[in-house]
Amino acid sequence: MKYKKNWEEAKVKWGNYWKQQNTGRPLMCVIARKPEVEKFSGGKPVEGGCKDIICQGLFYNLPEKLKWKSMEDKYQNAEQIVGRYRHFCETHEFLGESFPNLNVDFGPGSLAAYLGSDISFKEDTIWFHPCIEDWDEAPAFRFDSENPWFQKHLALVKRCRELAGDDFYVDMPDLMENLDVLASLKNAQELLCDMLEDPDSIKERVRQMDDIYYEYYDRFYDTIKDTEGGNAYTVFQIWGPGRTVKLQCDLSAMISPDYFRDFVQESLRRQAQGADQVLYHLDGPQAIRHLDALMEIEEIDALQWTSGDAGPDGTLEEWDAIYDKARAAGKSLWIKVYSGEFEDWLRNVDRIVQKYGSHSLFLMFPEMSMEQAVSLLEYADKNWSDVEGTFRV
Repeated sequence: MKYKKNWEEAKVKWGNYWKQQNTGRPLMCVIARKPEVEKFSGGKPVEGGCKDIICQGLFYNLPEKLKWKSMEDKYQNAEQIVGRYRHFCETHEFLGESFPNLNVDFGPGSLAAYLGSDISFKEDTIWFHPCIEDWDEAPAFRFDSENPWFQKHLALVKRCRELAGDDFYVDMPDLMENLDVLASLKNAQELLCDMLEDPDSIKERVRQMDDIYYEYYDRFYDTIKDTEGGNAYTVFQIWGPGRTVKLQCDLSAMISPDYFRDFVQESLRRQAQGADQVLYHLDGPQAIRHLDALMEIEEIDALQWTSGDAGPDGTLEEWDAIYDKARAAGKSLWIKVYSGEFEDWLRNVDRIVQKYGSHSLFLMFPEMSMEQAVSLLEYADKNWSDVEGTFRV
């Protein structure tokens, strides 16, 4: 791969991560600014976002011709999207187990668009417009190869893949699933009422979505997979040697544990059984109450916890109760590190590694300077390698 020097070694570590058998230091996403763009950065670590940023870091000194002039140019112009990302690759180094991968999302939850929702592209977000008023009057969900949004999205991914060649991955789009997609098709408040008043209809809609999820997934997967059948998954910076997915149910923050088991757990299990590697995205304090039900799903391989928008990172000792349950269930951990200064990262990760070990751990760091990146990796090699961890079931 043009922009990743040690990709074959990194793939071995990724394969072992999913099996909780990594050796050496933990997997680490470390993306560093090259010296020639450091002067544009302010010298500080930054997190990715949406406005003038991609999920891996900032665009620095972007040529005028690559700046987007419209939302269509930003989200749907393959030549411009690939051109901007190639510029990012040429101004950054992908160190540790980071690797170049292009996000070509139509927002998180594009499955809603394939099922009838319309999309509004904004500078810093994407909206799906509700399109169902009454479940009884709406047609059953089915795979529709003629859906305009699906055709447009798949054509965009195919063209980006052609332009990328073997230089970098094109990510699997974030299709999303279960109640989160239903909440886009019919707003969340109404959906919650429907779950109370007509639970059988909602369960049937979830089952219909499960039945077609991989019909859509596989069209993208067949386009983006590498020679080993592996794929990268958008935003989460993960790769797996086979069908690799991220699953979630953010709406779970608004329902009880009994409702989660009744409406969501079996759906997640069915979807997880269709993949080779599965990361679960657990979002926000109100979702923690479903952790026991999630950890009962054997096919989930790893857990990613986020404390919510603008919340603290994943290294707080307060989150150990989450990680304890995940490790007790044999899941790997995906932990984002960004709170405090550089020295705080080292101290906070020291504690995580000493407790949970290095064999089942992925650490996601913000973009940083080359000097910081080299220092971080040297510290990790010296202090975080082949640590068994003190945690025991």
